Amino acid sequence: MDQQMHARHAVLSHPLEGKSLSLKVARDMYFLADTLSLEIQRDMRYLPALLVISMILVSCSPGSTGLNDQPNEGWQTDFFDDFDTFDTANWQDQILWVNNEDQCYVRDGEYGTREVGDGTIKLKVISLGEPIECDNIDKWGNKHPDTRYVAGRIASKNRKEFVKGRWTARLKTWGNGQPGMFPAWWLLGARNNEPPVEEEDENICWPMTGSGEIDIFEHHGNGGADHYTARTIKSLGRCESLNPDGSVEGAGDWWTYQIGLTATLDEYHEYSVEWAGDTLIYRLDGVEAARQDSLGANYPEPMFAILNYAKINDAPMDGEWVMEVDWVKHEVWQESAPR
Repeated sequence: MDQQMHARHAVLSHPLEGKSLSLKVARDMYFLADTLSLEIQRDMRYLPALLVISMILVSCSPGSTGLNDQPNEGWQTDFFDDFDTFDTANWQDQILWVNNEDQCYVRDGEYGTREVGDGTIKLKVISLGEPIECDNIDKWGNKHPDTRYVAGRIASKNRKEFVKGRWTARLKTWGNGQPGMFPAWWLLGARNNEPPVEEEDENICWPMTGSGEIDIFEHHGNGGADHYTARTIKSLGRCESLNPDGSVEGAGDWWTYQIGLTATLDEYHEYSVEWAGDTLIYRLDGVEAARQDSLGANYPEPMFAILNYAKINDAPMDGEWVMEVDWVKHEVWQESAPR
């Protein structure tokens, strides 16, 4: 019985990893263990079966050395949000017009674009059928044209900002691979001069140091299903500007450091980036998927997180597109972490 209770405590006392374990499987195993413990009181032949179940449960705990262990030795969690509510101490809506996107970002989950329930947050693009006026403004003060598409975008700017470390989100999409789909999980330098601007030092243009960008997960539906991109944006040493013909003179190189990766996007996965020194490491479900040596040195500034679903072009859509996020966390590397 002591071994059984130890196994139960080991799993239930670690909610970050516990949410990745199938709760149904865990509950079924606990029920079976309880049943066996009662049978043991009548017949000791059931004892070996109980011990096997207890060993399996213990192997799922964070202190185990099983094959499912995450490479998090030395990493200490300093921020975790499991979206039981929309916590305004962690996030705020980000209202702006970028990338010539087709949708209008709206506040406070209007039209159901930001929905919290059952321990997740759902960020959506929704087709309203008829165009509405949009108050989103671009970098040069131009107002977004009327549009029938609305969407949700949240940022931890001025709420949760960290220098380096490991950022992870557990998320999935509801369908993928349709033209125009553009869900994203990414980081931006905390001195970025785009809305909301709440501090005097938020005066650096994208993607200069202080306003640099790291993309952990971006899905471009035009490229087909079950793929995503991770990257850093290479700064060209200038701010974006408008040419006389109205076109944009770019300031960032999107392609040099782009990494194409694959995953079953309609299933939950953990998408991470980490850097304690100068090497950026991207992980999928805790396993290294790619790395970029020396590029971490380009991001010495505090960075905040963004979750959004955009419609990147004017391809037709009906209904809604959804990115569902189970949780987000940040970890900091500590050399003297307990072993």
